[in-house]
Amino acid sequence: MKKLLLSFGAVVLLAAGAQAQVSYGLKAGVNLGKYSNLGDDQKNNTSFHVTGFADLPVATNFSIQPGVSLQGKGTKYYENYEGMAEAEFARNVMSVEIPVNAVYWIPAGSGSVFLGAGPYIGFNVSGKDKLKGNLGDYAGETDWDLEFSGDDKDMNVIDAGANFMAGYKLANGFLLNAGYNLGLTQLAPNADETVSNRVWSFGVGFQF
Repeated sequence: MKKLLLSFGAVVLLAAGAQAQVSYGLKAGVNLGKYSNLGDDQKNNTSFHVTGFADLPVATNFSIQPGVSLQGKGTKYYENYEGMAEAEFARNVMSVEIPVNAVYWIPAGSGSVFLGAGPYIGFNVSGKDKLKGNLGDYAGETDWDLEFSGDDKDMNVIDAGANFMAGYKLANGFLLNAGYNLGLTQLAPNADETVSNRVWSFGVGFQF
């Protein structure tokens, strides 16, 4: 965690020294989330993301992008027991994140290809588990809110890791982008193995 915080500090100081014109942007799109170390039975949990960011040039074709992001994450399972019972479980978690990405721009056509990576720190603010199925004497649907504090909490509050992104910026500022969110912190209290986020994202945006 100390290394992550030091990385944040370094990129912020670098960005603060930038003299070129700062621009701003907004991105939104679809998230496809799973968790690490929970087996191959997981399905992609579909959610969304909305991110506001600043682009601070620090060198030719190179910039730092700090931002604030609302990220939907989680996982989903579906099980069918030889037609005798079936169940679908989904966990949906909403997180507020602060990413700081280093971005390299490659002029291409009338716009630019961009490649980026950097650390993020997130705070899980709400979540819900949903269970729907036909399991012996039980048939129906139920849900319950997740707890992020206390001795019986369902998930840890802090989520930190690394972002990777790529896309294309048109000359008018329109963005096409894709990304991968690699969680590096433990989300599951008292688990034997580290359970962390694995999220693909696809979206559009505008930088002005």
